[in-house]
Amino acid sequence: MPAGLNIAALAQRTGVPPDTLRKWEQRYRILQPDRTAGGQRRYSERDVARVEWLRERLHEGYRIGEAAQLLGTIGEPARCARDHLRAILDALARGETDDVGIRLDQAFALLGVDATLGKVLEPLLRTVGDRWQAGELTVAEEHLVSEAVRSRLGHLLADAGGGVRGVAVLACAPGERHELGLMMAGIALRRDGWKAVYLGADVPFVDAVGLAGRREARVLGVSLSTEARAAGVARALETSGLPERVTLVLGGRGSTPALAQRLGALHAGQDVPGTVKTLRALSA
Repeated sequence: MPAGLNIAALAQRTGVPPDTLRKWEQRYRILQPDRTAGGQRRYSERDVARVEWLRERLHEGYRIGEAAQLLGTIGEPARCARDHLRAILDALARGETDDVGIRLDQAFALLGVDATLGKVLEPLLRTVGDRWQAGELTVAEEHLVSEAVRSRLGHLLADAGGGVRGVAVLACAPGERHELGLMMAGIALRRDGWKAVYLGADVPFVDAVGLAGRREARVLGVSLSTEARAAGVARALETSGLPERVTLVLGGRGSTPALAQRLGALHAGQDVPGTVKTLRALSA
């Protein structure tokens, strides 16, 4: 006979009436009970966690249909940033690609944009990059995570807003294809009151400079994953320089304070909050 709770015990554990539990199970398929030889349902600790998670969302103002859709079919739901990060990495390790996207959606919905950027996505991308370099992840797995993140960041970047602090033109250095960190910075800067003009990956530096001048930008932010990507920036600066009042800010894993100093730029810092803090000082 399968071990577990009957519906009365599940109701007692979660505080959700049996009739409600039956409706949730039938309409939204949020529970996956085992069956005894006699056909009676037996609910697991996983079911308990899912019901408690839904109950919390209802207390926050979600409708049951919305909460059930957000919960999806994944196992035990996460409740804090560390849990979300661990669950995404576990899903990746198991090859459960759909769960990666669901977990990301849950993190944005429950933690908010700022916490998800700083406490989930930054450590996630750092860990994925380290594992890929160590040969622990395939190129396909790395791309899977990148595309799941990119699609969600793209929606946030599409939202217009900001402008109180000025215009910040954001671009990857020539040849640079890693843009997720720059996308996160753009979202965070918009939320901090900047008009972030996002240009994306592999942008000719001269073109970025020209746009910054036309938009009367206060900041031209350039992201690079290796110091070697700065060569094209350095050559362009030697020949054309920057428009008046435009400050060059370097970010990304390839940026260092020493490199920024050599190029007459500011170093953005090693994380999104650091970038926001650096640019906020320019708007004072």
